[in-house]
Amino acid sequence: MQFLYTLCFIKRGKSILMLNRNKSPWFGIWNGVGGKRNQGESPLDCIHREILEETNIKVDKHSIFDKGIVTWNGEFNTPSLGLHLYFAEVPEDFDYITPIETREGILAWKQIDWIVNKENLGVSYNIPYFIMNVIQDKKKYHYHCEFKGNELLSVEVKAL
Repeated sequence: MQFLYTLCFIKRGKSILMLNRNKSPWFGIWNGVGGKRNQGESPLDCIHREILEETNIKVDKHSIFDKGIVTWNGEFNTPSLGLHLYFAEVPEDFDYITPIETREGILAWKQIDWIVNKENLGVSYNIPYFIMNVIQDKKKYHYHCEFKGNELLSVEVKAL
């Protein structure tokens, strides 16, 4: 199954490069980087292009790992009901100074402990439920999120 969107979490040491989005969905909320696939573009080609476009970071395609999919019910207002999830890692001494304001929003390195704190209302609501699997587990998963409007009701996790 191929979805319209892709999302990647780029790790450096104990931090993840996050984007505070300046448009919907997730307007004003911290998320990974990614975007919409072009016609005929594979999910991997899309995320490779999106990483470069949104961050100006050159990541080799072989260093981008498929971590599964995230889906959601029709209650969440987006043109697609899912996305392809990816992970990439840069060296701990990778020189990339943030915050950086871009056309997509503000990029900044955020500590993993900050991201996973379920009291943190500034991060996309479903990320604390899957980010540790994305950065630590070699397996791929399907994360299905049930929303009522913007309220996250549940996240179901299944190994792929």
